[in-house]
Amino acid sequence: MDHTHHQSNLSLGFHAVPLPPQPSRAPIADDSISLQIDPGLRDPSHNPRPIPLQFFDQQPDGVRDGSVGANDGEESDEEDQKEEEVRILGYSMCIKRQRRGESSSSCSSSSMLHSKRARVEPDLETRRDAVRSWGNQPLSAADSEIFEIMEKEKQRQVLGIELIASENFVCRGVLDALGSHLTNKYSEGYPGARYYGGNQYIDQIERLCHDRALAAFGLDPECWGVNVQPYSCTSANFAVYTGLLLPKDRIMGLDSPSGGHVSHGYYTPSGKKISAASIFFESLSYKVNPLTGYIDYDKLEEKAMDYRPKILICGGSTYPREWDYSRFRQIADKCGAVLMCDMAHISGLVAAKESLSPFDYCDIVTSTTHKSLRGPRGGIIFFRKGKKQKRQGFCLGQTDENDRYDFEERINFSVFPSLQGGPHDNHIAALAIALKQVATPEYKSYIQQVKRNAQALASALLRRNCRLVTGGTDNHLLLWDLRTFGLTGKNFEKVCEACHISLNKTPIFGDNGAISPGGVRIGTPAMTTRGCLEGDFETVAEFLLRAAQIASTIQKEHGKIQKEFLKGLESSRDVAELRSRVESFASQFAMPAYDV
Repeated sequence: MDHTHHQSNLSLGFHAVPLPPQPSRAPIADDSISLQIDPGLRDPSHNPRPIPLQFFDQQPDGVRDGSVGANDGEESDEEDQKEEEVRILGYSMCIKRQRRGESSSSCSSSSMLHSKRARVEPDLETRRDAVRSWGNQPLSAADSEIFEIMEKEKQRQVLGIELIASENFVCRGVLDALGSHLTNKYSEGYPGARYYGGNQYIDQIERLCHDRALAAFGLDPECWGVNVQPYSCTSANFAVYTGLLLPKDRIMGLDSPSGGHVSHGYYTPSGKKISAASIFFESLSYKVNPLTGYIDYDKLEEKAMDYRPKILICGGSTYPREWDYSRFRQIADKCGAVLMCDMAHISGLVAAKESLSPFDYCDIVTSTTHKSLRGPRGGIIFFRKGKKQKRQGFCLGQTDENDRYDFEERINFSVFPSLQGGPHDNHIAALAIALKQVATPEYKSYIQQVKRNAQALASALLRRNCRLVTGGTDNHLLLWDLRTFGLTGKNFEKVCEACHISLNKTPIFGDNGAISPGGVRIGTPAMTTRGCLEGDFETVAEFLLRAAQIASTIQKEHGKIQKEFLKGLESSRDVAELRSRVESFASQFAMPAYDV
């Protein structure tokens, strides 16, 4: 049989299906030739095993069995119905030819492939234009909805008085770095040891950030190391715990209602664990003296000796006074604890040497980078390295085999890969920019003004018979106890917000702060950044006192329940009048980065 012609019309399929005796077969309505082996026609010299293989696409059962409609069979030509018998390897096979005019699937696929190859690709300039049209749109064009909301937030910042102690305004350079092409890069790992290529310039940026961080705080690179990758100070704190402790090991920090931070461990009065620090580790808090508002160091030592924490934490988020690091060191040595300081709120003051330094006494120091440091939002960890200082008692980083700190390896491994993925390179570059400024005389002058403004505001409020926790401040913040006005911090915060003054409610030790905080925290860094001086904070004090009077009036008329209080707030003419005064005052001052 000649197989050299009609090459595209033949295909072979093996089916282990016996052919029943029949005088004739209906035509097969498929696009291939089917070879079927009749077991009864096998050559006896061959193995009689069936052949289950099928070399080509399997057809539907009905088609394979020849079950096609009668009309189809009548319309077929005799030639279409013709079967030819051939023998391959001793097997008798029937060949059925494909219908005329129908192309095989292989022909169809070949044609489609040829068609795709024949398409004309767009030229390079067309492709470049397509990328530009998507990638070069300004925000106003790319997403007008987000743009409009962001513009409103910008106006709120410009026209408002920012008194939240943990907020500040960054410079244009920091914003430029944050919104830069560094966002595009993935750089898991550390300088010189990345999981991805193309990080030679990222390594330079991170190393420069390390150098500037140590220089900003006057630290010897031989004695101190730094990690600039944490996404926040809470992340930094947890990385320290994870690197140095085992689950359920003990930590001790300042109680949150006393001015501490929840990342140092906190339980509600009902026993609910608020932070991961309390979920994965055991925490016991020390407290301030309820009469003075100062930390009671004697009770702290007594509690630490009983509890024996592995890490003793100093530093807080609402404590307006200095920390006695020397006393903390003594207590840590007596109970065998690592001494850690969270200086998130006062790091700018420490860098400018306008506050006592925790680096003289502590083993590990953590901080945010966006409060008084005026950098991007993130965290940072400093740790001792090199030869250990001799301490009284046991130090967690010490081993019997050597007398060198091993904090660096443990903390770095904890940050990555244990807790975080790739660092935010745009943040690290922005932090390096901010830290360069921190080391300048101009920054020191700024921090000095921050402290003078805080003192001026405290004095102005005290003259107006307002009660401040501890009676004043040593740093950039003060704590106003509103219970003498019969107010809650929550309602007072809402009145101030309606008047475009931003501050935050906070518990006062001894009140039911978890339900209704009795005070507010006020800070001076942000408005000092905009150029406010002592006299301007006298005006701010007047605005705050007026807001307290408005809140008292609304509360008398509508009650303390916030839903009813807010109804009265919305209809208050006094609020509208104070808001107008605040906006006129705030708009006088420059705004970094986008004041043109």
